[in-house]
Amino acid sequence: MRRFSLFIIAVVSALAAMAAVTDAQLVEIQKQRGYTELWGQRATLFNTLGCDSTDIVMFGNSLTHGDEWHELFNDHRILNRGINGDVVQGLIDRLDCIVDGHPAKIFLLIGANDVSHNLTADSIATAIGGLIEQIRRRSPGSRLYVQSLLPINNKDFNRYKAMAGKEQVIRDVNILLEPIARANGATWINVHDALVDQDGNLRADLTNDGLHLLGQGYLIWREKLLPYINE
Repeated sequence: MRRFSLFIIAVVSALAAMAAVTDAQLVEIQKQRGYTELWGQRATLFNTLGCDSTDIVMFGNSLTHGDEWHELFNDHRILNRGINGDVVQGLIDRLDCIVDGHPAKIFLLIGANDVSHNLTADSIATAIGGLIEQIRRRSPGSRLYVQSLLPINNKDFNRYKAMAGKEQVIRDVNILLEPIARANGATWINVHDALVDQDGNLRADLTNDGLHLLGQGYLIWREKLLPYINE
């Protein structure tokens, strides 16, 4: 019986190894989809590092990439799995190394770059919904927190031409995404409204380019997430 059990464990482990995406496959995905070289570099790094059931994973694009999360929360369990410029499909393409580790918590933030690619709010929310469903199915024990898209500020900066006039698209994605997250058993966190000015734009004192956050912006974000990090 013991030999049979060890055989089953070996077979399951082998199948899992076969199913996991390799670094070479990630590089090929990067080339085929036209992702940046940085995407390939970080995706393969994350694939090598992996995660485990004690970890808290921050999963997203440049807004996630730009912070030192473990220092911000003084918590060594927190892993930064953000990549500058990433899109919903990019997260799906590198999902294996997240869900295969079955982390304790996953904080998801994605969609701003999809907005810049002129996709509709409905198509973006639907795509994120598909990603949420995959995470819930493949790592059901992980507590999933879906964060709202963050605001932008074109009025004061006008830096990112592809985001010009897209403020309402971001708001519409958030409106559509909240019920999708809740329907899939995820916790919804509205970070957007904590960062806006009276006109509903990203506060000018929290950014130097109209999209990415300065340190004070991350401190505000921290306060929104702290109860969920600690629960």
